[in-house]
Amino acid sequence: MLLFEETGGLDLDATLRCGQTFLWRPLEGGGWAGTAAGRAVTARMEGKALVLEGADEADRAFWERYFALDLDYPALLGRFCAGSKRLAACVEHSPGIRVLRQPFFETLCCFIISQNNNIPRITAITGRLCEGLGAPLGGGLHAFPAPEVLAALRPEDLAFLRAGWRAEYLIDAARWVALGLVSEAALTSLPDAEARALLMTVKGVGPKVADCVLLYSLSRWSVVPMDVWMKRAMARLFPRGAPVCCRPYQGIAQQFIFDYARDVLPRKTADKKTTKPRRND
Repeated sequence: MLLFEETGGLDLDATLRCGQTFLWRPLEGGGWAGTAAGRAVTARMEGKALVLEGADEADRAFWERYFALDLDYPALLGRFCAGSKRLAACVEHSPGIRVLRQPFFETLCCFIISQNNNIPRITAITGRLCEGLGAPLGGGLHAFPAPEVLAALRPEDLAFLRAGWRAEYLIDAARWVALGLVSEAALTSLPDAEARALLMTVKGVGPKVADCVLLYSLSRWSVVPMDVWMKRAMARLFPRGAPVCCRPYQGIAQQFIFDYARDVLPRKTADKKTTKPRRND
């Protein structure tokens, strides 16, 4: 078990429900079960502390980085709130959200699956992918399949996912990664525009999916993934662009903007649907 007493105001539920990760499942009675990079844990909050059951002390640095506990969020959010009243409203709506640092290949595949999809269905598909092809980790959890495993398959082999045309894209992504043509190391060495262009050489990866990988896996905090809903939210709340106070952390700011817009704007905007939007329209 690992205990992180200093979490800087982390809200585990808000963080794992906000559409940036699809490999965690809520548990009856509270807490979450999930995997990352071949590690399976159950996570819960005890007061302000984060408890990870099943995690080894040797993995403390991994989970600290995964949950962004090494970033001074209170100071960052204080800067956001001091610089913009509208951004302050977004932050104050759910101040405990944290932008995770997720494994590269898992993030790439999850956001390929996310295209034209909703969060429950994305979560169901990723669950079937891990259960069908991933190594068992105990407790009913499975690791995310390695690139080499997916690369050896054909689209019809993934029919059990019920992912439609996304199956072909997953296999193409796996082959690029397995061959080393697209790698975390290569992407890390490139500026944002070139890294985005490299990711977009993978079949089915457009600017939105590429930017999600850059933000949610590679910690490119200035990158802002833009889907239809975020464009509407930005047009309504920040028509002149992201406030200066959030630079170069616009990507982190957008997570608060999206969560606020998802919960508040539909009820305040008569000409929009009143249901919560999909994360990846």
